[in-house]
Amino acid sequence: MSIVVGIDIGGSTTKIVGLSQNKIISPMLVKANDPVASIYGAFGKFLSANQFQLSDIKRIMVTGVGSSHITQSLYGIATGKVDEFHAIGKGGLFLTDLDRAIVVSMGTGTAFIIADHNGEKHIGGTGIGGGTLLGLSNKMLNIRHFEDLIEMAQDGSLSNVDLNISDITRDKLETLPPDITASNFGKISDLATKADMALGIINLVFQTIGMFAVFASRIHQTNDVVLTGNLANVPQSRSIFDTLHALHNVNYHIPNHAEFATAVGATLSSPREML
Repeated sequence: MSIVVGIDIGGSTTKIVGLSQNKIISPMLVKANDPVASIYGAFGKFLSANQFQLSDIKRIMVTGVGSSHITQSLYGIATGKVDEFHAIGKGGLFLTDLDRAIVVSMGTGTAFIIADHNGEKHIGGTGIGGGTLLGLSNKMLNIRHFEDLIEMAQDGSLSNVDLNISDITRDKLETLPPDITASNFGKISDLATKADMALGIINLVFQTIGMFAVFASRIHQTNDVVLTGNLANVPQSRSIFDTLHALHNVNYHIPNHAEFATAVGATLSSPREML
């Protein structure tokens, strides 16, 4: 067996995936504060779960902010470092079978990549992302974990939080329906519950990311946007992107294994450096 392993080493999580004959093998996530410990832990877990031997692994490709801590090959296996933006773009296209798209990596912050047959190019980003969700929910709601924020937001309503177009004008605007947000948290009420505010925080983050993607898609003349990263799994994001799709005719794709897109892309990328 000849398997290429991709490892995406983040600040707090490491993701690992195998690729053989264009088939994804056993995507896994390991949490650790130390990037070196997390990469060895993730690799060991991957081998054990699949009963692989070291000889089954053809190549290991590492990427992500924590890859700078890896200075030598892993277990004597050919190990390469991959540019993270290239990995994001390649992974997004592979998981969706698209030829051209804006690939959005939603992590602590958010990166935007234009990817097609000519390659992948980082076109910008925003500090709005998972860090924003956790930071605001911590200070506003004393919530420190994604799972708790998502659960709290399930019973939330934006009517006591966001200012809509219908709140500021009775006129019908040609391009803006009355229920579209005019100002996030622009109508925060004393009646707003914690659930309302939790949903408001989620709405703020994903509307911002979604609109940045709209602008990027117009600049680069594509209607396809691929959403990747851990935030792709937030269930409340789906309706937000559906609304933006209807308003701006942008197709938001959330593929299977979206959180592993960068690790998948690493397996498909040429290394910038072999260790």
